[in-house]
Amino acid sequence: MKALVLESQMNCVVQEVATPTPGDNDILVKIMANGVCRSDWHVWEAEVNNYPSKILGHEFTGIVEEVGKNVTRFKKGDRVIAPFSGSEGTCPQCQQGHTNICDSFLLPGFMYPGGFAEYVSIPFGERNLVLLPEEISFVDGAALGCRFMTAFHGVVDQVKVLPGEWVAVFGCGGVGLSAINIATAIGANVIGVDINDANLELAKQMGAAYTVNSKQTDPVAAIREVTNGGAHVSIDALGYTQTCVSGIRSLRKRGRHLQVGLTTNHEQGHIAIPVNEMILKEINFITTLGMPAHRFDSLLPLVTTGRLTPGKMVTREIALSEVNDIFTAMSSYSNTGTFVVTKFS
Repeated sequence: MKALVLESQMNCVVQEVATPTPGDNDILVKIMANGVCRSDWHVWEAEVNNYPSKILGHEFTGIVEEVGKNVTRFKKGDRVIAPFSGSEGTCPQCQQGHTNICDSFLLPGFMYPGGFAEYVSIPFGERNLVLLPEEISFVDGAALGCRFMTAFHGVVDQVKVLPGEWVAVFGCGGVGLSAINIATAIGANVIGVDINDANLELAKQMGAAYTVNSKQTDPVAAIREVTNGGAHVSIDALGYTQTCVSGIRSLRKRGRHLQVGLTTNHEQGHIAIPVNEMILKEINFITTLGMPAHRFDSLLPLVTTGRLTPGKMVTREIALSEVNDIFTAMSSYSNTGTFVVTKFS
């Protein structure tokens, strides 16, 4: 099969590799669409890649090609979507329903070969695949990928956005646009912050009531003015010191900050936050990762009925050979919207 292989830092190459063979509990999926995510970019631009997989990609939809002998809930021909955060089912987190933080860290494209390939073998397939309704296209399903499911879990389950609240989203890329769409559907008033006017225009299409170009305007001051004192919720969808701290400082007293974006190599996982200010305002700092597989039961109906519109943020369908260029553009924040691989041969 054809696959995009990470050969070295910032260098992926389309190669012929062996098609995987599913084990007894696994499911082989023919990939129909796979989103290009900033989480992939983090691995691509890293000086050292400590993950076992050299085939990235974790936002995929497809068709079941083959099932292991112990699989009973799926069959050849089923349309499926893969939760970004996989699980094996035996750890305390899985037993409590928090499969997204399973001790196995069973993430496609990280712990096993991912969706930048014609086929993927899904370990513990019955746990780590969800049926994709006919009403949702493979491309729209891929747009649900890591970005949308992560935003849904973060906005709905973790920070618990309420109707009428002010929500400031820093970074209007894939996960930021998803958060805007979801918070708007809840009934919140959303402010999108970015340095790219095209992304801000897309933020409006996804439901943002206001937008701020932080290259031209101080976003903290602008948000405090628009909201008459600060947002109830801030969301950092990028993971930079500036976006994280600005998000926190844009909050009113007792506000909630949701950290979605992972840090870059420069921060190396460490950001200095204004702790004293947060204590004086009783601000909550909340994190999120992926989404438990069972929460798709709540997410997918909102897409089939049109309340959530992940397809609106897809800029273009691309080939495997174009992914490197998309990663390069991510480094300079010159992309608008999101990109989905649909050409694998």
